[in-house]
Amino acid sequence: HLEEDLRAWDALAREAAEPPQRGLFRYRREGVKHHYDPALLKNLRKTIVARDEAAFLALSDQLEQRETIALRDLVEPVPIGDPVPLDEVEPEDAIAARFVTAAMSLGALGPEAHEAVALGAKLAGARSNGGEGGEDPTRTLNAIKQVASARFGVAPEYLATADELEIKIAQGAKPGEGGQIPGFKVTEEIAVLRGAVKGQSLVSPPPHHDIYSIEDLAQLIYDLRRANAKAKIAVKLVAQSGIGYVASGVAKARADIVHVAGHDGGTGASPLGSIKHAGLPWELGLIETHHTLVANGLRGRVAIRVDGGFKTGRDVVLASMLGADAFAFGSALLVALGCIYARQCHQNTCPVGIATQDAALRGKFPGSAEDAETFLRFVARDVRRRLAALGARSLAEIRGRGDLVRPRYDRAQGIDLDELLRLPETRAPFDFARTDDAHLDDEAVSGETQRITPADRAVGARLAYDAVVRKARGEHVAPAAYRYRGSAGQSFGAFITAPLTLELDGEANDGAGKGMSGGTLIVRGAGSADEPAVGNACFYGARGGEAFVRGAAGERLAVRNSGATIVVEGAGDHACEYMTKGTVVILGATGRNLASGMTGGELFVLQAHAMRLGPTPLVAHELDEVSRARLRDLLRRHYEATGSPRALEYLDERAGALDAFVRFAVEAASTSSPAASAVPAAAGAVESAASPARISASRTARR
Repeated sequence: HLEEDLRAWDALAREAAEPPQRGLFRYRREGVKHHYDPALLKNLRKTIVARDEAAFLALSDQLEQRETIALRDLVEPVPIGDPVPLDEVEPEDAIAARFVTAAMSLGALGPEAHEAVALGAKLAGARSNGGEGGEDPTRTLNAIKQVASARFGVAPEYLATADELEIKIAQGAKPGEGGQIPGFKVTEEIAVLRGAVKGQSLVSPPPHHDIYSIEDLAQLIYDLRRANAKAKIAVKLVAQSGIGYVASGVAKARADIVHVAGHDGGTGASPLGSIKHAGLPWELGLIETHHTLVANGLRGRVAIRVDGGFKTGRDVVLASMLGADAFAFGSALLVALGCIYARQCHQNTCPVGIATQDAALRGKFPGSAEDAETFLRFVARDVRRRLAALGARSLAEIRGRGDLVRPRYDRAQGIDLDELLRLPETRAPFDFARTDDAHLDDEAVSGETQRITPADRAVGARLAYDAVVRKARGEHVAPAAYRYRGSAGQSFGAFITAPLTLELDGEANDGAGKGMSGGTLIVRGAGSADEPAVGNACFYGARGGEAFVRGAAGERLAVRNSGATIVVEGAGDHACEYMTKGTVVILGATGRNLASGMTGGELFVLQAHAMRLGPTPLVAHELDEVSRARLRDLLRRHYEATGSPRALEYLDERAGALDAFVRFAVEAASTSSPAASAVPAAAGAVESAASPARISASRTARR
């Protein structure tokens, strides 16, 4: 009977009609309601093109009466008094100064759209966020520079030109997922900015590999302040349960801004399933963040910025009442530029040329910087008229006034909004302990040897900043060598650039050489070659320069290396993850998961340790004359810089020592189709016939 039942169910399933398309991801008439339906897309764009402020304000009023879609549709603002004349309300420019554009990278967007957003924000008096893809050094329009897990483009020059540096912990539309830009969107321009190879898929890891605790976050904030003392530091979090506790840690880590990202939006590269099923509304994240900071006496230490589906002045006013200081616009800004919500951002086929790198499609881009400026100014004017109607003269008067938000009883019947509307508990301000602002960089003299201790952190970052600023002014920066003796603190040599050289006789803690883009870093460990001379997460996101370490490195060596040349004498787990460019030589043992996700550059390791490779598209190559000469030269320079006995052993050609090495690299990527740029899922998936037999045998045994 069981077999008969199964056959009957199978037949019924085959005969049944396909379920109707409900329009979960794309709009369908009579389907799921969307924030952006065709009418809104058309009318919003029409008001911007016509520069019709009255029509925009009328559209804003219509959205207030729309069917309930978001939490904010269940509530309404309460006047604080009689309406005031519009000319008594703070000016449009003061309101627009609180606006920023949501982080959208060059890569997710095409160059024309990316530039229109940045220039439009500048014209409106707002600030633009260039996203995590880096920035052309000849076009530094974006006031906010993002530091994300892949560290794309994060170089001293990039950091030094920022008014604000935003550490992106996660993205509202895909919390905890990281990201990927497919190879067919990686043009030559994008590859250069990101330190990669044209046509190769690029991965943003889910975590920052130098942040595994709130103390690690505090260290990165400290590093960035050393790299640019004038920039504010923001930390981008995602609306979720418990965000308030994390925000309190961010405040104690001495950030200036907590950015709360809601689940709406997701321009460019977010998976459709994540857009619909991950994250929480910004209303919940904002309320918990504001209340927890107030309850812990930390609210005055940080500003709160929020994003996630902002379209009108009403959204801004309600967010201000719930505790926000600043407001970010993403999807609505792109709609103002002509976005039609085709949901093809990740396929490089955007029909209006916004989220594509295809030259033919980019030629169809209908927007302009003036369109972006108009949208932001219209929203600011919408805020002004709503403030006047509420009897308020500025956003500051209503900020954090949750008592001015009440339920819309015609919509909220049967829904408990107490948590949304309760007022925060208050307590005395938190008292920060003062730290010594004196720094070893302030006393550095080229050619002299200084004593260094673990309390000396981010040594070299300010020297690099000064060099970048002087170069920008057209000054000549002469080569300089700074020497140290002792045990260096975290982030020794972080963000250094040419023509600086840092030499250390001793050992360095975690984060040595992170983000370096040039210059030379030399560490001469006092122990044997197998003893650690540098800690974890060293050379993370390095973009250039050279490093020679006598001794081993800890875990996560050279993660996201995108151009540096690094020689070490051993490495822990996860070395060279997500590497896209550059050269790494490991003269000793390696940990597990070596080169996982590595999509570019070259890696020299001992054949005895090659079976430690993780999932990677690397191909093993026996040393030819070119690679042998290159390895020999690096070993020679390593010996000259550090006096390494191990390097000297491998330079002994009579013993054929170089035959112990194997070179791993990625075959050239094809850009002919999306499939050509996919990253293989398992180690050894693209073995070549020339791969050494012992490598293939070891991998087969491991599988």
